[in-house]
Amino acid sequence: MSEEVGAPMSPISAAGGHVPFLHEELCDRDSVPAKCKWPAAPSPPVPDNPQLQSRASLDSIIGEGCRIQVSVILPVHNTECWLDECLKSVVEQDFEGTMELSVFNDASKDNSINIIEKWKFKLEDVGIRVVIGGHDSPQPQGVGFAKNQAVIQSSGTYLCFLDSDDVMMPQRVRLQHEAAIQHPNSIIGCQVRREPLDSTERYTRWINNLTPGQLLTQVFTSHGPTVIMPTWFCSREWFCHVGKFDEGGKGVPEDLLFFYEHIRKGGGVFRVDQCLLQYRYHPQAATHSVLEGTIWNHRVRFLEDRALKHWTSFTIWNAGKQGRKLYRSLSTANQKKVAAFCDVDENKIAKGFYTYQESKDLTGGGFEENLATLHLKEGLDYHHFN
Repeated sequence: MSEEVGAPMSPISAAGGHVPFLHEELCDRDSVPAKCKWPAAPSPPVPDNPQLQSRASLDSIIGEGCRIQVSVILPVHNTECWLDECLKSVVEQDFEGTMELSVFNDASKDNSINIIEKWKFKLEDVGIRVVIGGHDSPQPQGVGFAKNQAVIQSSGTYLCFLDSDDVMMPQRVRLQHEAAIQHPNSIIGCQVRREPLDSTERYTRWINNLTPGQLLTQVFTSHGPTVIMPTWFCSREWFCHVGKFDEGGKGVPEDLLFFYEHIRKGGGVFRVDQCLLQYRYHPQAATHSVLEGTIWNHRVRFLEDRALKHWTSFTIWNAGKQGRKLYRSLSTANQKKVAAFCDVDENKIAKGFYTYQESKDLTGGGFEENLATLHLKEGLDYHHFN
């Protein structure tokens, strides 16, 4: 099902906003590269364990005090199955500037840390500085915590985020670095190749085929960020301006919350239209721990904050189950603004009750054909929500 909200309104002004758990103005703008002021969150580090706390010295290769241009941010938790392939892809980058790999091991109980130590020497041999941090508590602190710690211990002017089960194409850092220089207040993404190829086909098609305009207009959809987290590349200064990832742990969509705050603060979204990442799908992926209801609630609040509060009335273009769910999820004030429910299926309007029918893709159904005849502008007159 797809439900849309629309109103014949003037362009929506940029809405301000604040997420309490994200810190604002976190960068020392007089320093280059910018460093985050927020301290490392309390954690159970093991400083006397050389496997878990080490900083590679590459002074003879890079030169003491030389500025690192790009830090690859790599959180790790029990990913021994994929780490070799992931780290090999870091070694094979064709970027000619200075690079660093910042790894934070979040209480892995498998052989991950030994694999990291093995690759540390190979990375140093090709001039990539390596920083390894972590802890060995009984339980992991979560993806948001691990990413934040990897950022804190890094020093690059730009941050290239990488998941430990994914693989970068050799040109990824080079091309995204070039794009980030041109778009300093943007999150830079890229196209991806899904592994296995036949997994999440519709989602992958959406990731790769959004137009530049839709990267901002389709931020309310159920797919989440319009450039996916494992492809993110941005300046350290902009990351610190937005704030750190939420550290609530398992079940928290830390990437979605960061993306929303990025949009609230006026950030842009840019995609390099080349496949620069092999994006792996598997049952152990952290994304599976986030409940659909949690995502739904965050999306509704973001829609209300960014769009609905600027409208005096609007129509929900879905008279079925999802449209009614959206209505029930709205605040009382926004429920009062709903002028009507519309649907391309006349039976849903006439019958007064809902019968499940599988919807077509957003790019090929009758709804889209009907919408095109109205000459409305996405992001101004209507928004895709699901």
